[in-house]
Amino acid sequence: MPSASNLSRALNVLYHTLPGRLLLKPLTSRGLSQAAGRFLSSPWSLPLAQPFVAKNNIPLEDFQSSGFDCFNDCFCRKIRPGLRPIDQRPEALIAPCDGLLTVYPIQEGTVFPIKQSRYTVASLLGQPPEAPLPRRYQNGVCLVFRLCVHHYHRYCYVDSGYKGENHFLSGKLHTVQPVALAQGPVFSENCREYTLVKTRCFGPVVQMEVGAMLVGRIYNYHGPGAVTRGEEKGRFLYGGSTVILLMEQDRASLFPAFLSASAQGRETPVKMGQAIGSALTKAPPFSPCKDC
Repeated sequence: MPSASNLSRALNVLYHTLPGRLLLKPLTSRGLSQAAGRFLSSPWSLPLAQPFVAKNNIPLEDFQSSGFDCFNDCFCRKIRPGLRPIDQRPEALIAPCDGLLTVYPIQEGTVFPIKQSRYTVASLLGQPPEAPLPRRYQNGVCLVFRLCVHHYHRYCYVDSGYKGENHFLSGKLHTVQPVALAQGPVFSENCREYTLVKTRCFGPVVQMEVGAMLVGRIYNYHGPGAVTRGEEKGRFLYGGSTVILLMEQDRASLFPAFLSASAQGRETPVKMGQAIGSALTKAPPFSPCKDC
């Protein structure tokens, strides 16, 4: 596996130079990505698992099995019960995954740097700025949880409620003519999948998973229906990955340490199930129905 610094340099060349972007076109083709995914889920990829574990100091004793059949089994390994306790207090806002957290206030035209690209709330959702869903989160907050390769790559629902349809947005590569945003050009968009969860304590929350342009794959388990706080929502197969929450204004108060670090451009490590803030309104009686 390449080192983090070498990988970062390679990604900068691929995404931010014209020769690199031209090279990305075939590299990010659907056929090549699918072939890479099949390989990483095949027994032929198993020799990659042990070097990956050693290089990233992954404590296999924390996980349910170390007998993997392929590299992806290793990458999305399931943690032992009790090692990611979920804060079950109704007012607690929990982290949906392990990762590095940055909190962004959402203002008109705010641009978020996510995985070698930049997005507004509207472009993140693949909708025009005037559409109802992007407008819903104006003056709200965007929570970005960046997962590194050594992190636990499963994620959960942040509260009980009713989830809607999964909306998948395939990645796009703008090799020569970038999409222009106010704070700079965008040469690529990552594949991503989101759902709107009508939560008990935090109102309508968009929960989104972002995959890598090259190999990253998102695997969500559920269609529309009732979900519960801490229930596993899905997992990432190999590739860089990010989980995003969009929350309405005045729904939650994030702990000051996270806000202070984010304002200084620093990410804060968190673990799945950990409280990162609290609800600002008292939870109504919960009824897990579509129209509640």
